[in-house]
Amino acid sequence: MTSDKTAHWKDILKRRLASTHSDNRTEDEKKAEETELFTKYYSEWKGGGNQDNTFKHIPRFYYRLPAEDEVLLQKLREESRAVFLQRKSRELLDNEELQNLWFLLDKHQVPPTTGDEAMISYDSFLKVGEKAGTKCKLFFTARVYAKLLHNDPYGRISIMQFFNYVMRKVQMQVGMPLSVHVDLENYILELIPTLPQLDGLEKSFYSFYVCTAVRKFFFFLDPLRTGKIKIQDILACSFLDDLLELRDEELSKESQESNWFSAPSALRVYGQYLNLDKDHNGMLSKEELSRYGTGTLTSVFLDRVYQECLTYDGEMDYKTYLDFVLALENRKEPAALQYIFKLLDMDNKGYLNVFALNYFFRAIQEQMKIHGQEPVSFQDVKDEIFDMVKPKDPYKITLQDLVNSGQGDTVTSILIDLNGFWTYENREVLVTNENDGTTADLEDT
Repeated sequence: MTSDKTAHWKDILKRRLASTHSDNRTEDEKKAEETELFTKYYSEWKGGGNQDNTFKHIPRFYYRLPAEDEVLLQKLREESRAVFLQRKSRELLDNEELQNLWFLLDKHQVPPTTGDEAMISYDSFLKVGEKAGTKCKLFFTARVYAKLLHNDPYGRISIMQFFNYVMRKVQMQVGMPLSVHVDLENYILELIPTLPQLDGLEKSFYSFYVCTAVRKFFFFLDPLRTGKIKIQDILACSFLDDLLELRDEELSKESQESNWFSAPSALRVYGQYLNLDKDHNGMLSKEELSRYGTGTLTSVFLDRVYQECLTYDGEMDYKTYLDFVLALENRKEPAALQYIFKLLDMDNKGYLNVFALNYFFRAIQEQMKIHGQEPVSFQDVKDEIFDMVKPKDPYKITLQDLVNSGQGDTVTSILIDLNGFWTYENREVLVTNENDGTTADLEDT
């Protein structure tokens, strides 16, 4: 078999040599042929030769903007944009159509009512969509219904919430860019003069106010930190309602204090930032941030904040600080728990085990010694945490376990904040004191 192969290759070599000797072309002719072949294959591989016919079917996706001296093209572009905006404005619901929509929704409400709130089922929702006209079709989708569906035992949604959703959608189509993602900063900046509750803001504070307001939208609606938010998500949440609530000239002091977007709230958060910035360099070091709140956040937790969060030469800017504040002030919310959980999950395993819990609680025990208190046994605290959370895996606590338990705010407070742990440990005493009309705080002990 081997000898046959050898003979075969010998024959091939002989034929090749014979053909070489019989080639009577000159060196110039051979070089010309070589150049021709090189040019042919190089052009084909580069894409300059015969292209695949499918290329002809690729739609055009780039249109050059007209130059300043191309007056006719500039005019054509302006006219096209004007026609486009006119067409879009005709698609918006006018007052009469909104009134008709409310009448139809009210007519199709489904018993029983929840308090004073009228409700509508999905079947009735679809019927209203058929009768409301073509302009309303985009509102009557399963996606919109699901966004507004909360904890109604009959699977219904609130008519008022849906109507407010439509109103916000119309408002945003009028006042915001017609794109999938919204430039919130410009929108809120233009909105400030229309909100009576913000009349007292100095113009020099506008940029800080806009930053404070926008950060809440992005913290809760952009969990993957893409830098973009879908209009659909903005409309379905309550943040825009809170922002537009500032149109009420008689808004109570309590409502202003609880509204993140109010002037007192924005000034409070920015004022705290300035007070923490002892060296007045516009940034916060770990030492400066350690005085946040009651000053009882553990050093171990703050180390993790500066390891995971965006800093500049080891110091935190105002945007990063806003995320920190939003997380700690809203510890019951999934987005806030996600923020804190990432800091607690040191090895990025996706869960907290006994080692991780012990690592953070040890700092609480050290703080208790500093305050002259007898440290609580970790074993007792660990058992209480697992009893509260009831994780699927008895040895691991995931973010979803924390969210599902409804105790995520308590668990995280126990692990990162001495004042939070003290509040948990003395919860029964505090309830008694509240009933007696007295209060207590860690600083008083």
